[in-house]
Amino acid sequence: MRHSSLSKAEYKTGYMFALPWLLGFLIFTLGPLLASIYLSLTSYDVLNPPNFIGLNNFRTLFHDSLFWKSLYNTFYMVIIGVPINIIVAFSIALLLNVEIKGVSIYRAIYYLPSITPAVAASILWLWILNADFGILNSTLAALGFRGPNWLTDPAWAKLAIIMMGAWGAGGSMLIYLAGLKGIPMGLYEAAEIDGANWWYKFWRITIPMISPTLFFNLIMGVIGTFQIFTQAYIMTGGGPVDSTLFYVYYLFNNAFSYFKMGYACSMAWILFLIILALTAIQLKLASYWVYYEAGQPPV
Repeated sequence: MRHSSLSKAEYKTGYMFALPWLLGFLIFTLGPLLASIYLSLTSYDVLNPPNFIGLNNFRTLFHDSLFWKSLYNTFYMVIIGVPINIIVAFSIALLLNVEIKGVSIYRAIYYLPSITPAVAASILWLWILNADFGILNSTLAALGFRGPNWLTDPAWAKLAIIMMGAWGAGGSMLIYLAGLKGIPMGLYEAAEIDGANWWYKFWRITIPMISPTLFFNLIMGVIGTFQIFTQAYIMTGGGPVDSTLFYVYYLFNNAFSYFKMGYACSMAWILFLIILALTAIQLKLASYWVYYEAGQPPV
């Protein structure tokens, strides 16, 4: 197509405005992405030039017991932690979806933990979960119960981190609250006229109308849990007995503790494929339970 001089100038201006993002994408996203593909096929210790070894890193992964242990720990967090986080965040949103005096203050209080820096939150929970003088075990002792060794007992360490994650559910809560506010009140009023009780309204109106929000938080929760790192790094160091050695933490150790950068890159691509597969499965299953007023979106 032939363009006028004014049209060409507008194109150039548009490209100039987009240039900072394009450069950032090429330098900080696409460049490292391509580099990691190459490094995953090499033996690279950062100090010496990479040595091409083909698919050996990927073959070694399947015989690495710590790789499978970290994968198990991460899947445990996904299967147990994500549903708990969803239930807690959704329950809080339901409680705060009322118009009473001072409700905005309560919403702010529940939201604040989600914007607390992860390192600060981890240090705080180190104190809370301390087996000797932590506030949680002290409270249990006052009630006549003996608290466990939360962070030094393999049976409790992952559950302690899940509990910390539920404490920071304010971000998801805010999204659920926005979804609840978008449900037309006329639906509830019509159900009440028909004699529906609170459970029927919750199960037949609230859940279907909020299902896209539930679906979004489910996907983001799974992706975020597969990237869990800071809590284990600060609170447990991957222990006890590798019970909190999560996938990204083991990847970090290979890259920056053992200087096996090529091996770490191969782990990163396995992680990408796992997340991609789980996301694709969730998108496929969404048609069976996610309700959209305008019809099902294309998958």
